[in-house]
Amino acid sequence: MTQDNSLKNTAQYRQWFAINDIYKLNDINDLRKYINQLLDKSKQTLSSLYEQGHDIEPLVRGLSWLIDEVLKHTWQTLITDSETISLIAVGGYGREEMLPGSDIDLLILLDKKETPKQAGELEAFLTLLWDIGLQVGHSVRTLAECQSESRADLTVVTNLQEARFLAGNLAQFEQLVEAIDPDTLWPVDKYFAAKLQEQLARHERYNDAVANLEPNVKEGPGGLRDIHMIGWVVKRHFGSNTLEELVLHGFLTNDEFETLINGQRLLWKVRFGLHHLAGRREDRLLFNYQRSLATLMGYQDSEHKQAVELFMKDYYLTTMEMSRLNEMLLQLFKEAILYPEKRQASPINRRFQSRRNYLEAIDENVFKDDPVALLEVFVLMAKHPELTGVSAGTIRLIREHTYLIDDNFRNDSRAKNLFIELFRQPHGLTHELRRMNRYGILAAYYPAFSLIAGQMQYDLFHVYTVDEHTLFVIRNLRRFTLPEFADEFPLCSEISTSITKPELLYLAGFFHDIAKGRGGDHSTLGATEAKEFLASHGFASKEQTLVSWLVESHLLMSQTAQSKDINDPEVINEFAAIIGNTRKLDYLYLLTVADICGTNPTLWNSWKDSLLRQLYLSTRRTLRLGVENSPRKKELIHLCQQSAMQKLSKNGIAKQASLSVWLTLPDSYFLRHTADEIAWHTQVIVDGGNLDAAQIAIQYEQISGSHVIFLYTPVIDGLFNRTMAVLEKLRVTITDARIITSEDNFAINTYHILDNDNQPINDPELIKRITHELSTALNDSDWQADELLIPVSRRMRHFSMETHISFDYDEITNTTRMKLITSDQPGLLSLTAQTLYKCNALMKNAKIATFGAHVEDFFYLTDSNAQPLSKDQQACIRSNLSDWLEDKEGV
Repeated sequence: MTQDNSLKNTAQYRQWFAINDIYKLNDINDLRKYINQLLDKSKQTLSSLYEQGHDIEPLVRGLSWLIDEVLKHTWQTLITDSETISLIAVGGYGREEMLPGSDIDLLILLDKKETPKQAGELEAFLTLLWDIGLQVGHSVRTLAECQSESRADLTVVTNLQEARFLAGNLAQFEQLVEAIDPDTLWPVDKYFAAKLQEQLARHERYNDAVANLEPNVKEGPGGLRDIHMIGWVVKRHFGSNTLEELVLHGFLTNDEFETLINGQRLLWKVRFGLHHLAGRREDRLLFNYQRSLATLMGYQDSEHKQAVELFMKDYYLTTMEMSRLNEMLLQLFKEAILYPEKRQASPINRRFQSRRNYLEAIDENVFKDDPVALLEVFVLMAKHPELTGVSAGTIRLIREHTYLIDDNFRNDSRAKNLFIELFRQPHGLTHELRRMNRYGILAAYYPAFSLIAGQMQYDLFHVYTVDEHTLFVIRNLRRFTLPEFADEFPLCSEISTSITKPELLYLAGFFHDIAKGRGGDHSTLGATEAKEFLASHGFASKEQTLVSWLVESHLLMSQTAQSKDINDPEVINEFAAIIGNTRKLDYLYLLTVADICGTNPTLWNSWKDSLLRQLYLSTRRTLRLGVENSPRKKELIHLCQQSAMQKLSKNGIAKQASLSVWLTLPDSYFLRHTADEIAWHTQVIVDGGNLDAAQIAIQYEQISGSHVIFLYTPVIDGLFNRTMAVLEKLRVTITDARIITSEDNFAINTYHILDNDNQPINDPELIKRITHELSTALNDSDWQADELLIPVSRRMRHFSMETHISFDYDEITNTTRMKLITSDQPGLLSLTAQTLYKCNALMKNAKIATFGAHVEDFFYLTDSNAQPLSKDQQACIRSNLSDWLEDKEGV
């Protein structure tokens, strides 16, 4: 790394830290007191300089210099033997890379086993360091032990490779350097191969994605550790402490070196700020710090983006660039270290060849002679799966000639054909789009992509930047077509076999979020851009219309499934009329599933799968019959009752017993439940032996992957309120609520529930507790809800949002539909239930949806006469609910 030990900087450090008095102190108590005060003042000085926007490198090096001076003087004061024992900085401290919360890694090097006197002095030395609050990590070893440990452990030799002499015997330090020399142990080729595997494993731990919501600045892909990796190889291969050596040996150009150093500085600045804000070592860019850090680093809100989003975009783009440089340099190191002998190349075409399974430009003028070859690279990579990568030299040539991609290039029919040809390849599309994004070619060819590159959405719903999400969606769409993944999404795999032009689906995935973050409706804007792009790339009018429609409608299916009663045939007929035909339905279903799964790995579950599957199958059936020929309500009710009766007969339930239960049930009950559900409910009631007695039953439903609670009980005051209070107290997630009242005033209510992580409940004891607590709440007239004391999670606390409550008339159900958008928080459904009860509103149905840190819930409501809510009732609900939520925000 760049060293900063000039006389000028040393003088600057002395001025910053006012350290001169330390050299006059020899009494240990005076020294302890002085150093404590010195370090406190120094932290304040560094924090002030940081907040003023001072260049980060002197801060990093300056802190290292300060620690050097403190340790050296303390060592000289307490250690009397300077010939057989030495103090050596190793690790990050050894390379003079110190942040406020960094560990101070020390090696105490002995000639031989320590004497009692040395042991006592060392104990006093280390105790003093701990007393003054330094985070010291140390080892005490002889030269032989250093060599032995290094031979056995790659981490040890890497740590010692950063060794820097502080105090003691310089000759002893030089012996250490020789003892771990690559000529003695860990030859360069073995060391490099081992470190390469180490990096691959580390990237895998972080999902090999630079765009996680809370990235690790040090260990994540494209982070500081990737730069350290380069430095370690430089040191091992060239014996140099500086990255400038890469330029001298032709591994980096001057521009690339500047990019690397600037990236390192930004990452240092972020990590320094994290330690400063946390008051300790913290390398994760947690939500707790992102907004404050953005402000601290001078970012401000723009018209369409928050300061934190602009900051995180710069961070993600930097880590992407660091990943590219890391990839290129490691490839160059591979060629220089592992494969020094030039192997014969195999021609691919007149512009490119293969060497050691890496694509290589035949000469350095390939792109200058024919710029369209910049796209040909990626098509060739997709066509030749035996190729494992692009050679480092060719990566550099690509970057150096990206400027050739201008409007003339984009209008070249050969370039257009190559770009679309990539989308038509049977293999490698996702890999090559990722590579194009990493090398900057994707944004160069389609400039709108640069607007979403590195763009985060500051919420808990979207866990990737928009560009990463887009590429994940395309990956998911491709995965549906591969036989080896058919078990993951069987219906998607089945549908994919009927898609005649999959490239249209992939292009819809490419464009579905292309207009995110610009203001306005991104679906509408993206649809326009998709249509224009396809028109300019020679697609037929029908194909343009399909892709444009998919982009504009890509949220339609999930919104319908999550906000409307998809058991109602009129809802299905209305949705089918919008879709129009089964071809569009197939495309939209695949895009919807791929989009949800590419938004957040934890978002997809059996419940969402069952909702979308049901909507898809019901709509397909309606489209095949024709909306005008689809079964009407009376016919559907008859068919459902007939099927349920057959199931009940097999279970020994007489026809008359079933009919006596059904006699007072409204038509909506039979429309909103399947025959299996009706048979189960009926059996529970009949087996109870008394039609006037309350019944509670819970069973696991395989198709939805959730447990279903069935309540059959006389309607009591606050029934929904009591039910919600119990379920939220027990930390279960309600995904669906169906509230139906019989003509004789009995509630037939069902609730689909998951655990607190939106997964199926696997704890039998919890199911028993739910049954017991519900029974108590429903049968005890004096029952009172316990106060909810569930803490809001760390992540949730940083994503409060403005509450929106709206009402509209739902013609299909003759109810008032209330839409509630607000921050997710403990007790929300209980509070909603209390408010509805207070305002004399009855709930007939509910669709519950949580998106990261916010909810979008729909409640279908009537008054006590089964009519839509009055304006006064709506105002009552809005006022009470808003007041409570605002009070909760202030807590």
